[in-house]
Amino acid sequence: MESITGVEIYPMISLLIFFIFFVALFWWVATAKKEHIAEVSNIPLETTDNNNNQL
Repeated sequence: MESITGVEIYPMISLLIFFIFFVALFWWVATAKKEHIAEVSNIPLETTDNNNNQL
């Protein structure tokens, strides 16, 4: 790996992508509306006639 020119930039780029992703995710969670979070968290629990007829 030492023979590749500029190889030292790849770990820094991957760390930067990792850091930006989790900062953006934290920002989205911190600013998300509580009503939206409650609605999305109840999706797996909802049952409709369409779901019951397909079984």
